[in-house]
Amino acid sequence: MKWAANEIRKRGKNVYLVNLSNKSDPDALNDISEIPGDIHAAIIGITKTEPADVVRSLKDKGVNKMWIHCNTETPKVKEMLDDPEVEYITGKCPMMYLGSGLSIHGVHREVAKLIGKY
Repeated sequence: MKWAANEIRKRGKNVYLVNLSNKSDPDALNDISEIPGDIHAAIIGITKTEPADVVRSLKDKGVNKMWIHCNTETPKVKEMLDDPEVEYITGKCPMMYLGSGLSIHGVHREVAKLIGKY
């Protein structure tokens, strides 16, 4: 996720990383409540806790665009996708849309284009 954050920063956007694991990270906030109230979009890449809890917390903060990283769409998240107040992107890896050149994400992008999943 730090790679994605760096790419988004290069495009002039403010980025807040939130680390919900028990591992300390000096570059990240430790709780969603620490995010300023002026954000509008989020990329969620959670695997060790229920992502629906994060989606709910972000929606409460006013976030209206959320990208749920592929393979992290739990049944609870899927129940939330018909919410007309939030634009959700699911089933796709956000990293394949960032950066350029030859990398694992670039290869992923080209494969996704070939099979019509880009």
